[in-house]
Amino acid sequence: MSPRRREPGGGGGGVRPVLVAPDKFKGTLAADEAALAIGRGLARGGAGPIEVLPVADGGEGTMEALVRALRGRVLATEASDALGRPVEAAFGIVHDNRSAIVEMAQASGLWRVADADRDPVGASTRGTGELILAAVEAGAREVIVAAGGSASTDGGRGALEALGASFAGRRAELTHLRGTLRGVRLAVACDVRNPLLGPQGTAHTFAPQKGADPATVERLERRMRDWARLARAATGRDPAAQPMAGAGGGLAGGLWAFAGADLRPGAALVLDVAGFDARARAAYVVVTGEGRLDEQTLAGKAVFEIATRSRQAGVPCYAVVGSDGLDAFEHRLMNIEVEAATRDGHTASVADVERAAARVARRLVVSQETRQ
Repeated sequence: MSPRRREPGGGGGGVRPVLVAPDKFKGTLAADEAALAIGRGLARGGAGPIEVLPVADGGEGTMEALVRALRGRVLATEASDALGRPVEAAFGIVHDNRSAIVEMAQASGLWRVADADRDPVGASTRGTGELILAAVEAGAREVIVAAGGSASTDGGRGALEALGASFAGRRAELTHLRGTLRGVRLAVACDVRNPLLGPQGTAHTFAPQKGADPATVERLERRMRDWARLARAATGRDPAAQPMAGAGGGLAGGLWAFAGADLRPGAALVLDVAGFDARARAAYVVVTGEGRLDEQTLAGKAVFEIATRSRQAGVPCYAVVGSDGLDAFEHRLMNIEVEAATRDGHTASVADVERAAARVARRLVVSQETRQ
């Protein structure tokens, strides 16, 4: 199924499309796979034509979503994984090589490290810095770094060292780093709003997912506190309480403090770059989706951002989700109609997603007929 192709039931020429814009169904479907499954279900239920726009929130899948939306290309290179092992990773190039998208998970991702090998203290973001450097050497003057899915909690120190910074005790030498990034704009697409420190900070919130026990969490918190103190002394920027600084194990905070990066909510950045607002206004309905709708969705994930923008554009919004952990009031808060693919807690299959989308399509067809 290709974008803007007419599907059965779509009517004659000039019909406004259904814009299908899901995020990934984590652990089940990548965003593009989810978009195709939802599109097939909608077509089967009689809705169309279909336009697909897979999206992301700054975590895994962001590079692919932006490269696809902007018709860019992906370049492969060697980088270090979180444990320092050489791996083949990739970054995206768009806008005639002027802009690049570096996805942290490509090199420094938790998915690359087996459970038994996880090292929450020793894991590094160096490979992410190597990808940023490769993008700059390829000619990029703007680099978007998607901070999510990391195996590390190093505050971005490894990445900054790969870019030329050096740190010794309470001193930071940034001359080479600034030379490397001269004329380059850095933006970090953050999939969470957590600060660097505190109960909601990167160590307490995310390090347990990376293999840290309670004692290790406290050790990492102390390390991040020292890191924030060094950043404040060296640059005047304090990432301790900065919103989004905790994304990517603190990579966002490190790049913000030492490299002058802008921190941006990942979902908003992806939708802006992909031209979502114009596409939504051209559609008669938006259908989004993700693996599970829950309180994290309300904290600014892609589905929440899409629902908000659809409401602002005056376009109805539906969500096909693997499972639904929100109540009717929270649905109304987002002004969204939800169709869950499963209701018994098991992981949604492709067939489940297609059937849920077909149910949405039948509701859309009835709504259209009623209006006519």
